[in-house]
Amino acid sequence: MRFNLRHLRVLLAVVETHSVTRAAELCHVSQPAVTQALSKIEAVTGEVLFTRSPQGLFANGACEVLAKRVRRALDFLDRAFEEVAPRLKVTATLSQLEALIAVREQENYTLAAKRLGVSQPTVHRAVSQLEREAGRPLFERTAYGIMASRAAQLLAQAARLALAELSQAEADLAESRAEERGRLVIGSMPLSRSYILPAAIARFRQQRPRLPIQVVEGAYGELLAGLRRGEIDFLIGALRDPPPIGDVEQEVLFYDTVVIVAGHQHPLAGRDNITVEDLAAFPWVVSMASTPIRQHFDQLFLHSAHGPPTSIVESGSLILMRELLGRSNHLGFVSGGQARAEIDRSLVTALKVDLAHTRRPIGLTRRKDWLPTAAQRLFLEHLRVLEPVR
Repeated sequence: MRFNLRHLRVLLAVVETHSVTRAAELCHVSQPAVTQALSKIEAVTGEVLFTRSPQGLFANGACEVLAKRVRRALDFLDRAFEEVAPRLKVTATLSQLEALIAVREQENYTLAAKRLGVSQPTVHRAVSQLEREAGRPLFERTAYGIMASRAAQLLAQAARLALAELSQAEADLAESRAEERGRLVIGSMPLSRSYILPAAIARFRQQRPRLPIQVVEGAYGELLAGLRRGEIDFLIGALRDPPPIGDVEQEVLFYDTVVIVAGHQHPLAGRDNITVEDLAAFPWVVSMASTPIRQHFDQLFLHSAHGPPTSIVESGSLILMRELLGRSNHLGFVSGGQARAEIDRSLVTALKVDLAHTRRPIGLTRRKDWLPTAAQRLFLEHLRVLEPVR
């Protein structure tokens, strides 16, 4: 759905005042302009939004659903506008903000235009209009590309979140008509891809067979950035202690313990009383530095007489780990939940090493101010009732 920001402000004014006349005064427009704005929003949504009576206009159920998302979207924008330039509340358009986001992310006007499917002068003009109203440059040309100012970063972040809210509005309105719209975008860390997500998706699909689901994989930092921009609904995987930043919150689903895995031909397979020195003598496949599992790995060899292993392959790929273990004497240091299917299928074997001290929380990370749709809430419910991997 494609909205006009000024029309949305008019909508909220009518919802709050129940009066076209009063809304016109508050928004500094004519009464016919208010009526036209409401008609256009109803055309965009395909909904009748007000009950008309001699006492005024009263929001119906569909209108309340839309107004809740619109308030949240405008709150994000208005906080940024107040800091950058209050006049933008009146003048900024969604097209201008979309151009700002694209230039901020692409750091190039031509690439931003290709992403938006418009001409380069159109993007440049949109950003220039924002800069003129803001009374300051928003981007600076450097040898490395176009760099966003702090004001541009603030506006782009607020605009992303506002657009996410308006996108959620379409799903909310469809829900009120018993239709499916929108999609789920899930940030997936390695453990979740082996057990949690497949189980939750299978259950969810029994109730929502057609709703698109996108699983986004990547490094934790990349997924967290996408979450904070509103591009990802929530993350599933190992939680951080403390939480990485104040605008997200974490929820524990269950606890997981690390295991050491090897190929069945490995000299340590099946052995008892394996020492740290025994482990240090072999090459390893481990996760990237700064991940929670890697920290446990480094601590394991902290007091080893021979020091840490010197032959290490860094990878978050369970497939690569499995294949390398099957072809060599490498050892793998991996989440127990992530490796459970590989162990159960006899593709790898777990060594007899007690790693109970590596117990760590697995769960959800989401924005503190996130308001899920009905479908997103349903998916979270399925996650919460899943039994942890043993």
